[in-house]
Amino acid sequence: MSPEVVSQLAPTGTLRAGINLSNFLLVTGKSAAGDPEGVSPDMAREIANRLGVPVKYVPYKTPGELADAAGSAAWDIGLIGAEPQRAQAIAFTAAYVEIAATYLVPAGSPLQTIADVDRPGVRIAVTARSAYGLWLERNIKQAELVWSTSLDGAYEQFVAEKLDALAGLTPRLLSDVQKLPGARILDGQFAAVQQAVGTARGNTAGAAFLAKFVEEAKASGFVASLIERHKVRGLSVAPPAKA
Repeated sequence: MSPEVVSQLAPTGTLRAGINLSNFLLVTGKSAAGDPEGVSPDMAREIANRLGVPVKYVPYKTPGELADAAGSAAWDIGLIGAEPQRAQAIAFTAAYVEIAATYLVPAGSPLQTIADVDRPGVRIAVTARSAYGLWLERNIKQAELVWSTSLDGAYEQFVAEKLDALAGLTPRLLSDVQKLPGARILDGQFAAVQQAVGTARGNTAGAAFLAKFVEEAKASGFVASLIERHKVRGLSVAPPAKA
């Protein structure tokens, strides 16, 4: 292992891994010691093993908070959705997993397809600073985005204010739809959230190592084995990075 890579990714002698606790697909529980468990923490632990250093998890309630800490020396690697807004401060790998995002609509809704949603007068409930929320912010042209600070808050606002659609990750919407008689999830997806590993932009050697690690982890079946180990539905191994 290159000393330069280790010094960039573990300058304190420990790999400090920023973990987004709000992604219930990637963080599925806690250990007896209180550390996060799931696909994302296991990816971080394996990176630490490759570097030959211990791992320390740095938990964040939201991906936005994790991204805000980029460059502050609070974490060495961050495991969150790779979005252009975040890439201004973070050097991301290609995705290691993807999560489909779509809409839930209430009973009797005239909205039948994803394309129907981006129309004047349509109000969409969205969790602020989520990866799919950032995608909607860039791509929705006519509908109105109504922001909430949490997943539960977006659902509650969708119901209380009788909004036209609730944006979310498909696995979460599958549980939300069961609470609303007559509600439907629109077929397909408006985006696939790309979950990746990032480090500070100045860590060029470290970023190159992480990029190679992620491609090897996908190709070897390691990522698939983590999805199976944690029994996660709604995650898929991301395709190989484009050359």
